[in-house]
Amino acid sequence: MVHKNIRLLSVFNFLIGFTFFAPLAIIYFTKVSGSYTLGTSIFGIVMLSAAFFEIPTGIISDKVGRRHTIILGSWARVLAFIFYAIGQAYWILLIGAIFEGISRSFYSGNNDALLYDTLADENNTSKYHEYLGKTSSMEFIALAISSVIGGFVAIFSFPIVMWSAVVSQFALLIISYGFIDLKTKSANATNIFQHLKEAISIFRTNEKLRLLSIATILDNGFSELAYQFRGAFFITVWPLWAIGMATVISNITASIGFNISGKIINKVKAEAVAFYRSVLDRIINFFSLIFPNIVSPALMSSTSLLYGLGTVAENELRQREYSDEQRATMDSFVSLGRSISASIMTVVLGGVADLYGPRNALLMMTLLAFSVTFLYWKILREHLIKAR
Repeated sequence: MVHKNIRLLSVFNFLIGFTFFAPLAIIYFTKVSGSYTLGTSIFGIVMLSAAFFEIPTGIISDKVGRRHTIILGSWARVLAFIFYAIGQAYWILLIGAIFEGISRSFYSGNNDALLYDTLADENNTSKYHEYLGKTSSMEFIALAISSVIGGFVAIFSFPIVMWSAVVSQFALLIISYGFIDLKTKSANATNIFQHLKEAISIFRTNEKLRLLSIATILDNGFSELAYQFRGAFFITVWPLWAIGMATVISNITASIGFNISGKIINKVKAEAVAFYRSVLDRIINFFSLIFPNIVSPALMSSTSLLYGLGTVAENELRQREYSDEQRATMDSFVSLGRSISASIMTVVLGGVADLYGPRNALLMMTLLAFSVTFLYWKILREHLIKAR
């Protein structure tokens, strides 16, 4: 019998994606703040806030429990969306961004660890990547649905879009109280400083984990931020109402990618999936931006199929290298790096967009992202050498 936590995690992830304004966030933030630089800075504040709280929340997850951590994160997320909906001024958006960052820090590490612990409770960790793909796909199904709704409603009223998102996040908060903590592992009696020392030691001695972590950190700074920002480019070739349709394509293909990821990884090793996803993603985005036209948004959105496959593969690879006692803390270290990387690039991306336009800013990010492809090539090469 599939554990209750897995069923709830599917619903929980669906509600995370059921936000209505996600594809229009950069447009909304820029409208309220008055520039691309200030608009993208909201994403940067989210990342900085998440970075500041990453390690403490990871320790809370490992020491106090997954359930309490997910509840605290849900409260922070509701507050974030309330401030976003109030809008009106840049400083109000900043408060929302701080709370969203706090929420992300509670979820990062914790939610994947919750899934892993749940499967460990059933002696079924070998299927982690399959369940991760299925539960993660729910977020993108929700994003597809809410993007269509949000795109059309935004034509008439942005406030309605924003407050509808608040309602859906209250439902998420209610769901968070249904999770249960698992007692399959013996209690970790080490103090916090020893706990951190042991986690850092694993990163220091495990070369594969270091390469995976660096690749994930850089990928978030280049690709994830570009994904959040690309609505500013799409609107230069598509009308406002159609932006939601681009996001629908993106989220449907991402959902498919997550759903089939388990079967693909079972046939093709995770190392290969991560590398080939990175190659194809960069090439498609590069040519879509070099030759911008009405088809570009659809092509760029289609890469989400690869995103779903690559995300599960990369997560699977890291989870194999983590220790059970520091699982959430170690993932929080990676998330800390991801947040710092993205917050730095928000300043660069916004500044380049203001000076040279959104397309050139996204093109720059795509070129930089090829460095991540190189790291995944090294990981795949080492895997193939050891397999001989």
